[in-house]
Amino acid sequence: MRRPSAPKPPARRGRGGGGGRGSRITILLVDDHALVRQGVRVLLEAEDDLLVVGEAPEGRQAVVLAAALLPDVVVMDIAMPLLNGIEATRQILEAVPTTKLLILSAHGDEEYVDRAMALGVAGYVLKQSSLEDLAAAIRAAHAGTRWFSPGLARGPEGRGAGPKVAAGGAAPLPRARLTSREAEILQLVAEGKANKQVATALGISIKTVEKHRQSLMCKLDLHDVAGLTRYAIEIGSIAGRDRHTRP
Repeated sequence: MRRPSAPKPPARRGRGGGGGRGSRITILLVDDHALVRQGVRVLLEAEDDLLVVGEAPEGRQAVVLAAALLPDVVVMDIAMPLLNGIEATRQILEAVPTTKLLILSAHGDEEYVDRAMALGVAGYVLKQSSLEDLAAAIRAAHAGTRWFSPGLARGPEGRGAGPKVAAGGAAPLPRARLTSREAEILQLVAEGKANKQVATALGISIKTVEKHRQSLMCKLDLHDVAGLTRYAIEIGSIAGRDRHTRP
């Protein structure tokens, strides 16, 4: 005689109402603060339709993991060492166009929202938002619609389109289209790293770093570290000190 099977525990229900992994939205979390990643992961995985499949503490690792894991949605911070979230977003969208990118940032400055939207992100969520807002943004991104925190919902439309003024009232530096490698080197140089340190971080030779650095300076018409640092702050590659230069 067959033994009666033990009763199954009741399924945990979240707001999403999804089932097993195949029906859940897979997520890659990218933030340089481990406590933030862990906290967001716990909160999101309490939802039956959301599943965190990976975490990355910086942009370069995020690009590698996105290509390997092919998550439905990447939740990306902006201010991170080695490779910032804006450049990581650009690389991920080029390498894995089926993945949706959602910015999760503590700051909602127009410059950064506009730059993220220009890349084609699926939304921009402030870290002050609730779990319900973040979960809603992830579901919207997966469904192919955009979601923005209140106050950012219009995106760049309707906002002032005039030229931005740099810190201290200086004229803004001209923008240039940088390659992914040039953007990486710009950030590392602006963070104060010497050529040898940049070469080690990127796994390339010092001569290659020097070549890209020279190309970068010529393209931007900037010929010292101070100029490169100012430019990096202005475009959001590294954090600045006022509201116009914060990521």
